[in-house]
Amino acid sequence: MEQKQRKPSILIVDDDKNICKMIDASLRKERKYEIDTALSGEACMRILRDEIPDLVLLDIQMPGIDGIETLKRIKQEDSRIPVVIMTAHGTIERAVKSMKLGAYDFLTKPFARDRLLVTINNALMNSSLIKEVDELRSELKSKYTFANIIGQSGVMQDVFRSVEKVVDSNVTVLIQGESGTGKELIARAIHYHSKLRANKPFVAVNCSALPESLLESELFGHEKGSFTGASGRRIGKFEQANGGTIFLDEIGLMTPATQSKVLRILQEREFERVGGNELIKVDVRVISATNKDLEEEMKNGNFREDLYYRTSVFPIKLPSLRERKEDIPLISAYFLKKYCEQEGKNLEGINPDGLDLLMAYNWPGNVRELENAIERAVVLASGKEITAKDLPPAVRSLGEKRIYESDNTLASWIEKLEEEALRQALLECEGNISKTAKKLGIGRATIYRKAKKYGLPMVKS
Repeated sequence: MEQKQRKPSILIVDDDKNICKMIDASLRKERKYEIDTALSGEACMRILRDEIPDLVLLDIQMPGIDGIETLKRIKQEDSRIPVVIMTAHGTIERAVKSMKLGAYDFLTKPFARDRLLVTINNALMNSSLIKEVDELRSELKSKYTFANIIGQSGVMQDVFRSVEKVVDSNVTVLIQGESGTGKELIARAIHYHSKLRANKPFVAVNCSALPESLLESELFGHEKGSFTGASGRRIGKFEQANGGTIFLDEIGLMTPATQSKVLRILQEREFERVGGNELIKVDVRVISATNKDLEEEMKNGNFREDLYYRTSVFPIKLPSLRERKEDIPLISAYFLKKYCEQEGKNLEGINPDGLDLLMAYNWPGNVRELENAIERAVVLASGKEITAKDLPPAVRSLGEKRIYESDNTLASWIEKLEEEALRQALLECEGNISKTAKKLGIGRATIYRKAKKYGLPMVKS
């Protein structure tokens, strides 16, 4: 059964009973509002303690607490309640004052019914848009909350503590980490948890995606005719982010000329559009990210020293996934739930052999690669849970190529190869010692001793 839509509620506040009755009767003809009345500011506030109306029509001149004071108290109760002031000709100045205090509009008595209905309709529409924006902002904040940046390992707890310290400051932040570690996610979390900037724009720019000429226009904007193809004025990302946060991803790939202009913004909080001479001032928090070693780039002359020190006032280093493998089961469970909901599946989890492979793999693409692997596995899974055969080939092979990238000694990585070969054989033979010995061509006693050494699961036969 279709749910009946709730009618907007309107509270009429006026000490004149006749005016209350007149407005009430006029609005009830529309048959689309719930109407209530109050004959004083005190009565209005008593009603608001029990139920919040969608709109208040408020007389400005009343005994006791007048309309101005009542307006202040309404806004303290809930600043989003639209209030339309009703005023006589002699109190226009007070009506203007009420607008400065947050009233949506004012009506001068006597007012026509059509004028009343238009004002009410506009006020309710405006209020609805404000509520939608608030809900969207709340959703964004929830999406980028620290709880959704998965990690219970010690290194991730250190990251969370760093983020918590910096959210309510204006300090520039440099997020360093390999591709796929979640640098933009951390940047967004900082922005949406900021008391100063959460309600302002978050603008992300990938500095590696554009050539120098286009990147400069993208960041600073341009004036009409400033270069071939510039058919009109363009507002750049720094202007768009005014009051909020700009996220400069892969800042290490900026050319020296662009680095110089970004440095000026950080120092002076002002810039000029390409081809323009107007000085534009902005209040923007800058968060940068890179997967390069900027200190090394600086030594090689590829990155300005002064810009490095300006952007790295508060550095945050994100660990690779292989540096926090204890988080893999938790992250995998999060993505499993996400993609089961998306694909309409009801998988119970990841079986032990699949999870074992996830833990063994080195994840060169970090969390992004793990997410893609789980998404693929959810699509391929035919049973009640994800198994090894549902995982990508690179994961099933245990990332053998990356074993050789280790800094360990020859004996150490030979031992690792032995452990991985034995682990895989035991998985395929379901832990059966006799079958594993036959498969590898070695004795049962050797299998038993090695499996015990590496802590691998087995069953006697």
